[in-house]
Amino acid sequence: MHIHRLEKIWLGLGLGTLFVFLGVLGVSAFAMGAATPSMHHHTIDPTKVNQTAPFDQPGIKQVADKEYEAVMTAFAFGYAPEKMEVPVGSTVHFTVTSSDVIHGFEIPGTNVNMMIVPGEISQVSHTFTKPGEYLILCNEYCGSAHEMMKTTIIVK
Repeated sequence: MHIHRLEKIWLGLGLGTLFVFLGVLGVSAFAMGAATPSMHHHTIDPTKVNQTAPFDQPGIKQVADKEYEAVMTAFAFGYAPEKMEVPVGSTVHFTVTSSDVIHGFEIPGTNVNMMIVPGEISQVSHTFTKPGEYLILCNEYCGSAHEMMKTTIIVK
């Protein structure tokens, strides 16, 4: 089989580019310490969410000046606690898990949006700079009364 000289050049350039790409990928993966996410997630037994601290007493508590921690549980068609209040300018650290199925956690009008997986502890923080009543919604279909799943955080 005869391969034309120009075809050999293009094949050589293509293979050279491939080896350069694989070399850069290899260097970034091994020499620079890039790695896949750790398998050590923060998890609890989903059947014992209501018996495991801090989810056995869901609520909001002040941890510093203008800084709050909201421990919440998502369950079939609801969140615990049902209502929370914080002052304007507060940063709230949400710690949420589910005991039954996958739920969503979204605060419309903010960048807060996460998926709540049974037994997996999800965390997100947000600073509330404007007063008002913020709705927390489930944005993952979780059953027949999914549209009723909500709670509120009141910023005064």
